[in-house]
Amino acid sequence: MKTLPIKLPLLVALNCSCFAASLLNAATIPAGTTITVTTVSLVTSQDVVGRSFEAKLAQDVSVKGNKVVRAGTTVFGKITSSRANPRRSAALSVELASIEVNGRRIPLTTSSVEPHGPPQTARQAHYGHTAGTTVVNPGTRMQFQLVQPVTL
Repeated sequence: MKTLPIKLPLLVALNCSCFAASLLNAATIPAGTTITVTTVSLVTSQDVVGRSFEAKLAQDVSVKGNKVVRAGTTVFGKITSSRANPRRSAALSVELASIEVNGRRIPLTTSSVEPHGPPQTARQAHYGHTAGTTVVNPGTRMQFQLVQPVTL
């Protein structure tokens, strides 16, 4: 029982130091920063609005010369417009929705991008794509601009 009073302050001090260290390691990526990704998932203009897709950072993200997120980090995007609904048919448009850092998904707000893949031909439609569908294949690079700053 004599060691209990010593252990409690030690645990409190340890928790406070871990919290302070996490604040020191926190970085804010400013609005306007370019985020370049490479798609992992197939995205087409026939996908429904709101559908998510996976991508990886194509290059490191640095702030004031310090690398804050490494290339290869998983990023998730969403489809913001498509041709899936014939009543509201629009060009394919996507934006980034979140980034996975240290096991946490952190929300992102980015500009929308209208990726341009070659329209599919009738022959390609035979393999599951409607003729005229825009297809963004895995491995396609896209650039987005952060609209709001992001604190990691």
